Amino acid sequence: MRGVAVTVADRPDLSEKAWQCTSDLMPEYNNHGDVLDEYWPRLTAELPEYQFHLLGDDEQILARARSIPLHWDGTPDGLPPGIDGALIRGFDGREPNVLCALLVAVPRAVQGRGVSAGALMAMSGIARRHGFKSLIAPVRPSAKERYPLVPIDRYATWRRPDGLLFDPWMRVHERLGAGVLKPEQQSLRITSTVADWEGWTGLAFPESGAYWFPGGLATVDIDLSADRGLYFEPNVWMHHQL
Repeated sequence: MRGVAVTVADRPDLSEKAWQCTSDLMPEYNNHGDVLDEYWPRLTAELPEYQFHLLGDDEQILARARSIPLHWDGTPDGLPPGIDGALIRGFDGREPNVLCALLVAVPRAVQGRGVSAGALMAMSGIARRHGFKSLIAPVRPSAKERYPLVPIDRYATWRRPDGLLFDPWMRVHERLGAGVLKPEQQSLRITSTVADWEGWTGLAFPESGAYWFPGGLATVDIDLSADRGLYFEPNVWMHHQL
């Protein structure tokens, strides 16, 4: 199931519908971020031609996707520091030469039908139309939440007995020809009050320390004296040569 990609520039009216169909997919904490809060709204406002929705029959939302063009020198060391770095770099005024994937969200009702692969293919098509020869992605490994204490450096190397990458979302990228560039330990920074973190996670934090929480890819560091919870979400950089 591939659907038809329609950009926000062409159909801004679909944005609210797409959000309603996909708002329950990510843990609540993932809707916040020190850098994310500032830059995310600018994607649809300033770069609508790179944001799109995948539509099925009768304009059913099959996927909501976000991306950002940026400059990259082609080396692993030259990658921005994760999602936060990609957002900052994408608005730094330099001439972009690659497209960076930021989000592919597929409604639960159509998951398991190959929609995510179709959305990545559509994103690659948008990259090509804008003259880019690469699509890079700070991939959020979907099964990492089951192994929050395993460092992302090791997790990113795990493979199944058949030789394919262990993580399902990383594997979708791999099957479309992407290779792993490097893990990113501190891709997305989320800092907020202890009360916020307790509300987002449904947990109580009686003392300062590192805590695992449902949906987290790593632990959150709670500091009661500073009334602060600090979390860095890890990602894995992958590269599609177009």
